[in-house]
Amino acid sequence: MKKKLMAILLAGAMVALTACGGGKADDSSAPSTDAPANDSQEADTSNDAEDAAEGEAATSELVDGKFAETRHITVEVYDRGNDGGTDPTNNMYTEYIKKGMLEDHNVEVEFVKVPRWTEVEEVNNLLAAGTAPDICVTYSYPTILTYADMGGVLDLSGYVEDYKAELTNLWDWLGETNIYWDKDPVDGTIWAIEGKLAVNNRINTFVRKDWLDKLELKAPTTTEEFEAMLVAFEENKDTLLGADADKLIPYSVSYDVGWRAATLIESFIDPDITDKELYVNGYDDRKLTQNGTKEAVRLLNKWYNQGLLWDNFALYGSGDTTEDDMMKAGYVGAFTHNWDYPFRNGDDSINVNLQRNVGEDACYIAIDPFDDAKGTHTKYVSSTAGDRKIFFPITNDEPLACMLYLDWISDPEHIQYLQIGDEGVTHNVLDSGAIQTVAATGDPIMNSGMNIDYTITCNGLHLASEELTKLSQAYNYGGIDPDIVAEADKIAQTDAVPAKNVNVGAIEAEANIGDTLSAKRDQVYDNAVIAAEAEFDSTWDSLLADYMNSGGQAIMDERAEKWQATFGDTDMLP
Repeated sequence: MKKKLMAILLAGAMVALTACGGGKADDSSAPSTDAPANDSQEADTSNDAEDAAEGEAATSELVDGKFAETRHITVEVYDRGNDGGTDPTNNMYTEYIKKGMLEDHNVEVEFVKVPRWTEVEEVNNLLAAGTAPDICVTYSYPTILTYADMGGVLDLSGYVEDYKAELTNLWDWLGETNIYWDKDPVDGTIWAIEGKLAVNNRINTFVRKDWLDKLELKAPTTTEEFEAMLVAFEENKDTLLGADADKLIPYSVSYDVGWRAATLIESFIDPDITDKELYVNGYDDRKLTQNGTKEAVRLLNKWYNQGLLWDNFALYGSGDTTEDDMMKAGYVGAFTHNWDYPFRNGDDSINVNLQRNVGEDACYIAIDPFDDAKGTHTKYVSSTAGDRKIFFPITNDEPLACMLYLDWISDPEHIQYLQIGDEGVTHNVLDSGAIQTVAATGDPIMNSGMNIDYTITCNGLHLASEELTKLSQAYNYGGIDPDIVAEADKIAQTDAVPAKNVNVGAIEAEANIGDTLSAKRDQVYDNAVIAAEAEFDSTWDSLLADYMNSGGQAIMDERAEKWQATFGDTDMLP
């Protein structure tokens, strides 16, 4: 009954949002203010007491951490559609989790797959229909806020506190920083728990080492040298690719320019930027509205018009494999992506495929070419609380069982098994004690690197001890030279600037607008890059104005107001 009622309410709310164009609702749809203030206060007090009683009753049902009667929960898992992958809801790793949760807590776990590359849209649909899994995961906090405003998301503040004694693994791993990261400073609500980045690396630029060697070029360390390298690739395409010379792409980006050219864009931002400016202009982590971004894109536009970029990059959306296939085939000279991107996926990694298709010397290595105004290579990385957001929809009838699930998958031993699997099958133990992963086939295949789709509170290698983790980091990519990984890790951390938690409460202007602004952001970037050089300014300015008029400016204004209200005239946070 609860789920049916919420489906009706949320569906109605979504219709209202659509009718209002996702903007602020008019006064006729606002809640009545006729009721005396003390009525709502009395109701809140009653609800608090009721919640506390329910929490006590729930925990009293546990005997040695187990429910007396079997509980059932559903958990979201990404479906990446990997060639040769396994069913993300039914494989040896899901069985490991199901068996463990049943034995340890008497909780049956059912996995519900959500397409990775359209996850925001799919989660929206499930929430609106009242059929979302009990445990939901998304990278989009505005999506959570949208449904929290509708009453469609559980406030987790009571659960993390009331059940704290049963959640020692969760608290030990995430700590107050991640659990309270999104806690509203005014009303104390927690709509989501932030997963933790075990490895706080973000973006690297990669280049074909065999191409550098063939043309006797050094790895570029400045933007100017990087451009000269791209020109050399283009001018020597016959030497590099022979009969396939017309397929050569000096530098590849995707439709998501803000992510895929991140280190270049960030090199154009003032390295001494204040925390306030970074926050006020920083709703979009693709840096669209930061000062300096336009000039970075102007350079990309120049390269595009010189034939140095993949000319069809804007035509292939999220999840399309065309670009990766070109890298594997050996046609791409350089690209910017996640810090370990060409090393991922074991036997199907870009580097392993490249060696298979081109030769043993063919491989991508990380470089650090984009220098900023101070000659450094600033990279804006997430905080350790910058990962996926975990939340419970209001239709969740088993919050304690779900909190126990989050605790179970935060156990160091469980994380380690999910990340490295079985010895001799998915990993070997070297003489040094380091764990070296090996390419797997069949059911032991991991659909995501280190099984991060199951270790939703942990992203990145996190073995049973910190010493073992450090020892094993470079060996955690099957078929990849550990020295290459170690160098990529070092570069990703060079001049890295971790994000700070600017907690000023919810930004109401950000609700209901995420998908719209993301689409418009990509339109600004893509169209500006491919514009004729003479039309770059007009293209950028007109599309950015549309972005700002569609909600971007309102977000920046509210961020500025709330910064002032919270921090006063301070520009920098400790």
